[in-house]
Amino acid sequence: MVKNLKTFSSLKFRDFRLYYFGTLFSEIGSQMQIVAINWQVYELTNSPASLGLVGLSGLLAILIFALPSGLIVDKLDRKKVLLYSQIFPAVIALILTAMTFSKSIDPLAIYVLVFLSFAARTFQGPARQAIIPLLVTKPFYLNAFSLQTMSRQMSLMIGPAIAGFVIEFSGVGNIYLFNAVTFVIYVFTLLPIHIKPHVKASEVSYSFESLWEGVRFVLSSQILIYTMVLDFIANFFSSAATLLPIFAKDIFQTGPKGLGLLYSAPAIGSTIAGLILATVSNIKNQGKAILGGVLLYGAATAAFGLSSSFILALVFLSLVGVGDIISTVLRNTIRQILTPDHLKGRMVAVNTIFVQGGPMAGEAEAGFVAQFFGAPFSVVSGGIITVLLTILIAFKVPKLRNYKSPKFSI
Repeated sequence: MVKNLKTFSSLKFRDFRLYYFGTLFSEIGSQMQIVAINWQVYELTNSPASLGLVGLSGLLAILIFALPSGLIVDKLDRKKVLLYSQIFPAVIALILTAMTFSKSIDPLAIYVLVFLSFAARTFQGPARQAIIPLLVTKPFYLNAFSLQTMSRQMSLMIGPAIAGFVIEFSGVGNIYLFNAVTFVIYVFTLLPIHIKPHVKASEVSYSFESLWEGVRFVLSSQILIYTMVLDFIANFFSSAATLLPIFAKDIFQTGPKGLGLLYSAPAIGSTIAGLILATVSNIKNQGKAILGGVLLYGAATAAFGLSSSFILALVFLSLVGVGDIISTVLRNTIRQILTPDHLKGRMVAVNTIFVQGGPMAGEAEAGFVAQFFGAPFSVVSGGIITVLLTILIAFKVPKLRNYKSPKFSI
């Protein structure tokens, strides 16, 4: 194991440092755009179901493109895939900018552009995660993935908070424009990074058999498949994010500024927990820690749905973030350790269906349930179901419950 591991130890690797700060800045813009899209759709329609259709649009893109994207990441130069996957969403952000300023935007156009945006993100996810093990040495995996997850949580904290004020004072159009600029900046931070060709890329072919090889590998590992199932359960049933415009506008009556704080609250908890995780070189009982993180995620989500106080809502959403980062960091680290390099893109692609498909499907489910039973019921019931299913998996899968990660030395 690494001695004297510090919170930001992985940043001593130059290429990881460039990747880290470029990703952070780009994600801030992307999270601002998500807030803007949800707010704009709800303003145009005043319908919870319309928010569900935003999630459904993203889910459709993930289901179509996730597995092929993993195969492409394993076959081609991962740096090039990551670079090219930034250009398309930048163009989409510019289209949203133009349509908003020209007042020609409508919900259907937004759904189509969300679909296209998430199609591009299916390539970004596998490329980003598969690149990290090529930027740091194995003893720094936990630290690097902690910092990467924390950077996303920081973007979730900073981006929505800024977005709320920008929407309040200058409208959503400027958010779309800013997001387009962040993609361009990200490309310039990626250009100097040196990444060696990944091992056995020549053995990967554009075929159904090669595509199925990644799925088969995941299905053969009880640890991999059940960590992904936990991910899906949490994201599907406890996905409260899409309903936050309803809580901000109708329940707490705080407007766009309050919306920004609600979106940022989980990231505050995640950032604090992430800083702690980044200083830990090894967690012995990783299986129990993952299960505990998901249980906290579900319980805190249910408590948020029951909150009648805006301050209490922020507290419980912060705890949602704590549970999220504990399980996310450990799941990502375990998956990278257990997966051969030439399969990492396809493994992450399968994982994308659970990790990104879960929230998108969850947003659709939450929106439709809220349409008929109200937003609080949708959130509370989802949190309770998450807790119950996690307890069931904990008892039914002792291999996951008792999983302990190996130690590494430099």
